[in-house]
Amino acid sequence: MVLLFGVYLSGTQEAAAQNKKESWFRDLFRVKAPELEYIAPDTLKSSYSIDSLQYFGGGGEEEIEAELLINDLEFDSKEMKKELSIVSEDTTSFEADLESLVEVAEELLISKDWVTIHEYYNIWDSKNINPYEVDPLKFTDSVSLQLFDTLSAPWSPPLDETKVTSHFGSRHYRWHYGTDIKLNTGDSVRTVFDGIVRIKKYDPSGYGYYVLVRHKNGLETLYGHLSKQMVEVGDEVKAGEVIGLGGSTGRSSGPHLHFEFRYQGNPVNPEDIYDFDSNELLSDTLVVTAETFSYIKEVRKVHYYKVRRGDTLSGISKRHGVPISKICSLNGIRKNSTLRVGQRLRVH
Repeated sequence: MVLLFGVYLSGTQEAAAQNKKESWFRDLFRVKAPELEYIAPDTLKSSYSIDSLQYFGGGGEEEIEAELLINDLEFDSKEMKKELSIVSEDTTSFEADLESLVEVAEELLISKDWVTIHEYYNIWDSKNINPYEVDPLKFTDSVSLQLFDTLSAPWSPPLDETKVTSHFGSRHYRWHYGTDIKLNTGDSVRTVFDGIVRIKKYDPSGYGYYVLVRHKNGLETLYGHLSKQMVEVGDEVKAGEVIGLGGSTGRSSGPHLHFEFRYQGNPVNPEDIYDFDSNELLSDTLVVTAETFSYIKEVRKVHYYKVRRGDTLSGISKRHGVPISKICSLNGIRKNSTLRVGQRLRVH
């Protein structure tokens, strides 16, 4: 009996030792990952969880939380397009000074200078020419703008030759907000000052293919009726850089460049800034005053048209450059309304 008990006890101890050995072996694969705690200034951190691996002798899940630390990444400023002014929306691979950049649209970051150097520049809109909602008739200040600097901010003619074919002002019952310059289709069109492209767009009933460039001097310039646009929104451009090729797209009767200067979104007569006869700027500075926008009073005057025999809404619309829908809205009529000879229609 004693002998049998001794054999049983010996077997039990061996089994326990074996189980302990196997348990230790399994635990090698079940060590719980320690919780990591990193603290470092100016780093990007994020938490995440992962499913634990299946291990020998069992199964299950353990949630592991850790802090991802992005640090000590090399960054070469020369690799960024256009001198660090534009980068991908995903900036996690860069250790650049992101405080110098600002996101203005999805997947587009630009230097914050382009939205801070002038107060109204804090609005960035790549769809609308004038998104600023600044009433020019309420302009009472006198602002002096430094247009260029021969050393740090040069300028360039928009075309090699600048023969004017149509001036700024009232034209055919509507207002013409720029100066038209003769060219041949395919001629190089250049930006006048250093800047950044805010709009690249197609307007079938107006400017055709056009580009609008924002400049650090406070102005924006527009180049219309292009046959080809050679820049993208967000591109930084230098004075004299080709931004497009001349053409006759949109509302145009022949090849020409429609050229505009704008301040706070409102057009400024180009001939107050540029001498097209000599193809040069009039001065290195521009003083903007209330008189600069005095033409707005004329633009906002109510204009009527007296219907003549044979007139149609379509013809009146084209003649005055006003959509049929607007004429109908201004006069409380419909597109199929019958016009009477002598009827007065408001067109502006």
